[in-house]
Order: sequence, then structure tokens, then C-alpha cells
Amino acid sequence: MIILVADDNALSRELIRELLEGSGHVVLEAVNGRIALDLIHRCRPDMVFLDLQMPLQDGFSVIKALRKESPFQKLRVVALTASAMMGDRERVIAAGFDWYIAKPIDLREVEAQVAVLASPQGFADRPSRPE
Repeated sequence: MIILVADDNALSRELIRELLEGSGHVVLEAVNGRIALDLIHRCRPDMVFLDLQMPLQDGFSVIKALRKESPFQKLRVVALTASAMMGDRERVIAAGFDWYIAKPIDLREVEAQVAVLASPQGFADRPSRPE
């Protein structure tokens, strides 16, 4: 799979990239939301890990733009967030993300999200997000 990791934190990108490349995936990287949107349009990744707080354009504005475009309405996007307060998961799902991973990043959870995406059911067992 082609997976985009969009995060302004270099260490977060490096950890996820090394894990995913070690599993045979092609990894693209973006340091802000504008670059992420450009790479999504040009490279059509299969999945995106998207930090919510990035310079120039945050993850919420990126997901809002993507979900308005028919080619990207079904693109699997997992939010990366330092916020893990009660209600955050619901807020992230309602914004259009398929799931979220709280920081500090647990690489086992990243692996699990990729495995779920690759399964025939995809995210069928997850709370549905508004279409």
C-alpha cells in the first residue's frame, strides 16, 4: 500500500515510516497540511495518517477539504493527536476521520490500523462517520 504520513514532528514521521516500510509499504511524508493535500491529489495514497495540529493547514481543514471531493470521500484517514480527552474520538470521527491514534504514538496501534484497512471488512466494525 501507499501510505501518507503527515505530521510536523520529524520523530513521529520517522517512527511510522520505519515501521511501515519494514512491512513493505511505500511511505510518503508531509510536514504540513498543504503538502499533505498536494500529495494526496498527486499520488493517491491508499491510507493517510494525519496530524491534527500542523502549520499552514491543520488536519481538520484537510479532512474537510478531502471529504468534499468524491475521489477522496472513501480514502481511509487516521488522525494523529496529542489530545486524548473524553469526547475527542467522537469529535474526530464526526469530522470525517476513520479513526484516531493518540500521541505518543503506539506503533502497535499503527500496525493494527493498517491491518484493519487491509482486511476485507475494512473499518466495518468502527463507528460510522457522517457521509
